[in-house]
This record gives sequence, C-alpha cells and structure tokens, in this order.
Amino acid sequence: MKTTNAILFAGAIVLAAFFLGKAYVERAERDGTISVTGLGSEDFVSDLIVWEGRFVRESNDLQVAYSVLEKDKKIIKEYLLSKGIAKEQLVFKAVSTAEQTEAQYQNGNYIGNRFVGYQLSQSLEIESADVKKVEELSRSITELMNKGVQFYSETPRYYYTKMADLKIEMIRKATEDARLRAETIATNSGSDLGDLKSANMGVFQITGQNSNEDYSWGGAFNTADKNKTASITMRLLYEVD
Repeated sequence: MKTTNAILFAGAIVLAAFFLGKAYVERAERDGTISVTGLGSEDFVSDLIVWEGRFVRESNDLQVAYSVLEKDKKIIKEYLLSKGIAKEQLVFKAVSTAEQTEAQYQNGNYIGNRFVGYQLSQSLEIESADVKKVEELSRSITELMNKGVQFYSETPRYYYTKMADLKIEMIRKATEDARLRAETIATNSGSDLGDLKSANMGVFQITGQNSNEDYSWGGAFNTADKNKTASITMRLLYEVD
C-alpha cells in the first residue's frame, strides 16, 4: 500500500512538473519584447544673454586707487546707459582688493617680496532679453579705453528661458520616434506591437549648432553659442504579440 501511494505521489509530481514547464514555455513564447531608442531634437535661438566685464585700477595708495575706480564706475555707467541699457540691468559686484608684490633677490638669492601697491577691480554683469543689443555692446566696449578706463570684457553667455517647455517637446518627439521604430520592427517580423512595458529617458543635451561639441554622460549644456540644438533620447520596451 505504501509502495502504491509512493508511486502515485511521484507520478503526480512528474505530471505537475510537466504541465508547469509547458505553461512556462508557452508564456515565454508569448512574452516577446522589442527594445527601441528614439531621438527628439530641435534647433532654437537663445532669448537671454548674460555679459560680464571688469575694470581695474592700481596704485600704491589704497584710497587713491578706490577713488579712481569709483570715477571709472561712473564713466562706465553713463556709457552703458547711453547705449540703451536700463539702469536696473546694471549689476556691479563688490570691489576686490589685492596687494601687489615683486620678488627681491640679492646675489642671485631670493630674499623675499617687496610691496609695490594695490590692485582694485570691480565686476559688472548685464542680463538682458535684448540679445542683439548686448552682443553689439560687448564688441564695442573697447571704446571705454578711449576714456581712460581699463575694462576687460568676457565672452557673453546665452540661455533659453523656455527650457522646461522645450524639454517636454523633446520627450514627445523622442517617444514618437521610438514607437515608430518599434512598429516598423514588429511589422517586418510579422508581429503586432503590444503594450508598452517600460520607458526610460536619456540625458538632455544642449549643444551649439554646426559645432563639433561632444555629448557627455552628464549632459552637455552649451552657453557659448546663441544658436543651439536640444536633444534627448527615450528608450521604450514593448510587448510583441
């Protein structure tokens, strides 16, 4: 009796394993997937410019240096206002002070530094939606040299204020592109595209148009070019019936 029960129990296990294995195989055969990556990109023009510069004065008398720097500030402010820059757009940073020294030698041996004066500098920043005007200003600012002002201009930086909307549009384009790729693959393989199982967004990139700028794993964010290209990738995983 015990032997019969053991045989029946063993047979049940074999049958259960058979049907379970068959069900797993059939499920696996139905569980085909397609993984595709879509790209969304769009060219755009920056609508915000940030331009910085600094002016410098040197003197062995700190008060004299500061007084001359204040005069330079007044000249710069009047010049910029005459060029159509609004007063509230002018942001003058705090004055920076540094002692100037020169190395001293005796019989070819270094014996220390000698104080020769002070260098005072102040930075100026302009942020504006009038990109063209500030661009032209950054190129003509050397006119201040004719007024005796030591002004050093930096390269303008360009931004886009509707970045959030642009990113959403890029995601839409990338998702649509990925789905079209998936549909093409499914059709060419004689299958039907099923439900979307997962979607993963890639890195959002902003590069200069017609540039050799490389993409980066952390996402490129170009500020040097006025004309830019935004792009993003979407990786979608679909079921296939």
